[in-house]
Amino acid sequence: MKKPASLLGDKKKFLILGCGFSGSFFAKTIRKLGCTVLTSSRSTSRDPNSFVFNSEDDVVLDEKIFKGVTHILSCIPPDKNGNDPVLENLQSKLQDLSLEWVGYLSTTGVYGNTEGGWVSEIDQPSPNQKRSHDRLNCEKKWIESGLPVQIFRLPGIYGPGRSTFEAIKNKKIRVISKKNQVFSRVHVADITNAIIYLLQNKNSLKFYQIINVADDEPCSQIEVMRYCYDLLGLTMPKPISFEDAKMELSPIAQSFWMENRRVSNKLLCDTLGYKLIYENYKIGLKNCYLNS
Repeated sequence: MKKPASLLGDKKKFLILGCGFSGSFFAKTIRKLGCTVLTSSRSTSRDPNSFVFNSEDDVVLDEKIFKGVTHILSCIPPDKNGNDPVLENLQSKLQDLSLEWVGYLSTTGVYGNTEGGWVSEIDQPSPNQKRSHDRLNCEKKWIESGLPVQIFRLPGIYGPGRSTFEAIKNKKIRVISKKNQVFSRVHVADITNAIIYLLQNKNSLKFYQIINVADDEPCSQIEVMRYCYDLLGLTMPKPISFEDAKMELSPIAQSFWMENRRVSNKLLCDTLGYKLIYENYKIGLKNCYLNS
């Protein structure tokens, strides 16, 4: 499908709220398409295109920030009370804008544990973790806002500078094995390019409010680690069983291992026609290795 560049460019103004790993990658990429992009940070930055948004400080944002805004991407997680910081502070302001599109980055954690079974957008969410309950609550608030929102449910995110290679090099890795345990992943470039694809083709594609963005091959963590050690020319340490390791893991790390699911990307790739840049962890991690 042809991507008409006219649907993105110098007439579009994006606000990226929460410019972490995914938000920064998205901002950098769409600037290259000619879009005006302002990004938020929690503290003052030297970047002239950055503004301070810290929901805990009651900062009133300059009206100039919102002038001409056409698109919003929110990457900010729920606050300590489980509420969405953007909607809690800015919902009325956003509703006053002539927005073409709002994106919200969520998590596939809302599906809960399926014992390795596949999950898709038609499955009823069944979160187990509090943070996933909070995410689902935020999704619902965005949908109820009446804004033109599209929610992207993401699994484990990796990319250059944030992958298993860094954990190995920094010696902050535990090689843990758990029988029949699999995880889904997505390269940060595919998050950005999937969103751009949908925006560029929005006039010819059916609109779906919730979309999974994941690669084609969920797999065990051990497979990923072994591949990284092999690329680095290092010997992988002997795996430790999850049962032996779990008492030394943080509660967050333990919860990571307590859920087991495969995330389907058929809506994005088969129905909507997006072609993944990094179809599996080997292709994606080779990109990280070459750019490290």
